[in-house]
Amino acid sequence: MTFYTISYLSNHQHMNQLFNYIAIIIFVLLIAVMAFLYLRHRLIIRYRDLGIIFFLLLLLFIGFQVTDMEKSTTQQSQTTQMIPFIKAVARDHNVSPQKVVVNSTTLTDGILVRIEDRDYRVNLSQTGDNYTLTRAHVVNHQVNLMK
Repeated sequence: MTFYTISYLSNHQHMNQLFNYIAIIIFVLLIAVMAFLYLRHRLIIRYRDLGIIFFLLLLLFIGFQVTDMEKSTTQQSQTTQMIPFIKAVARDHNVSPQKVVVNSTTLTDGILVRIEDRDYRVNLSQTGDNYTLTRAHVVNHQVNLMK
């Protein structure tokens, strides 16, 4: 079971979009080169065809990038809800926020909270403005802690 600390949630942003940025830059450069070569040698149409192929690949990677940005924005907004929750749980149990770990990066009903080797199940209200903690017992005690 994987648990996440408050430092992981506040510092780790899921921005694995570097590959898409590099691919977009490469395709823009290739389109520019193909356009230059096509304008220089108008009778050789393979440069035009390659330029069209690179342009379509560029559109494909831009679509991937937009989708990844939408996912990361949604995930980031859900992760930012988790940090005040961890601080509230720590304040209610008189422990430091570093001693509170959760098994999810998003605040949802049913997640597990571990406070100093004691596990609790979170029951959120319909509006999400209050919660109750119920003592829980996990089956697998091996914990992977993401710091």
